[in-house]
Amino acid sequence: MKKLIASAVLSGLASSACAENINIIPNGSTAAVIGAPDNFTGHAVITPMAAVSEETRASTGLVTFAPGARTVWHTHPIGQLLVVTAGRGWVQEDGVERREINSGDVVWIPADVKHWHGATDKTGMSHIAITYLKDESAVTWQEPVADADYLPS
Repeated sequence: MKKLIASAVLSGLASSACAENINIIPNGSTAAVIGAPDNFTGHAVITPMAAVSEETRASTGLVTFAPGARTVWHTHPIGQLLVVTAGRGWVQEDGVERREINSGDVVWIPADVKHWHGATDKTGMSHIAITYLKDESAVTWQEPVADADYLPS
């Protein structure tokens, strides 16, 4: 069921993002980059999926986190949709206990909610991130996640 929901969400986004012609971006045609140390703790690889455009108004990418890797605390001005494609990870809203996310899960993070997400300490995790832009901004990066928040006792 979760895979069906994720497919429906992605299909809907893709169909509404088409302008005059269908654009296919071949697998492997975009270069992966290592997540910037200011924005990630541990090893994370980001593979852009489609360039931001007037039609999409969103940043899309496949993010792969090694065990222990995670984002720093951050917010999004419009919100963010995560579709977990492999592994197991965690997501946490500021002031709320972290929650487990697994392959097939779909996560909606509302606008301006301070949060982080990434792999567990023992398992890797990959997700597709769809982040909506406001005034050409998609994210406000903040401070690293303290070890006490990442691995509470």
